[in-house]
Amino acid sequence: MQTIGERLEEARKRKGISIREAAEGTKIRGDYLHKFENNQFDIRLPEIYVRGFLRNYAVYLKLSGDKISNDYLALGLGDSKGSRSINREIYGRMDLSVASAGKNTEDTRHAPSSAAAAMTPGGDPVAAGSGDNNPATFRPRGGSSGGGGGGLSIDPNLILKGAALIGGAVVLILLIIWVVGALGKSKPTPAPVAPADNVTWVKPQPGERSLGIVASNPIDLVTLTDSNGTVLYRGVLKAGEIRSVPRMSAITISTEQPQNLSVQTEIGGTLYPLKDGKTGQFLKRSTVKAP
Repeated sequence: MQTIGERLEEARKRKGISIREAAEGTKIRGDYLHKFENNQFDIRLPEIYVRGFLRNYAVYLKLSGDKISNDYLALGLGDSKGSRSINREIYGRMDLSVASAGKNTEDTRHAPSSAAAAMTPGGDPVAAGSGDNNPATFRPRGGSSGGGGGGLSIDPNLILKGAALIGGAVVLILLIIWVVGALGKSKPTPAPVAPADNVTWVKPQPGERSLGIVASNPIDLVTLTDSNGTVLYRGVLKAGEIRSVPRMSAITISTEQPQNLSVQTEIGGTLYPLKDGKTGQFLKRSTVKAP
């Protein structure tokens, strides 16, 4: 015949749950459940708590709570104080006597709620989370000098969850700081755009030598000055527009978009990009020599 502890352990393993999960489901301390499965019922609590815990654990495992309680009472351990294992022969005699008296029906009730996991000596349920008044969940406080009290028990899973929450908060804060910093970076100031009605343009007279500029794409601002510093053209250019200015001396061309501008040294002549002849880079400021 199986002992009480063997039946409890077999039923728990059949359900595929651990001692920790069973303790959470019944609100009974895991070390008590571990002792029950090893047939050790001296947990230093009043006898009514031991019977109540055994019954609740059995119901949680879908065993007959009445049968487990009767089996425990048949052992005659109500007044025992020492921790001892139970002889299998005693269990065999006890099971036969109970079986001859009649078969108990299986208790099909659901696992006990957290509010009914423990009972007071008077038979009343103790609400889960009642603190030190609930022997099922009571743990001695650390720091006592008597030597019998254990230290504070901390669930490792709670530590891992707390560390994960702190790590996630740190990452979120760093991400916010990075986003704020990226948005706060100063953007380059765009080149000033000359108003359409404020364009300076000195047009060449008939017969004068001229220099033409051609826009392949829109240009926000382009400035042409002669060697004396006189502004010959200052304004915007649309894609495909051509502007000609007198070419009496060297002309300096300035623009922030040199890739969109080409130069003609004569009307209808070859287009020359504003590039450095050696490096091939576009020049924001270049000079066309005098004719």
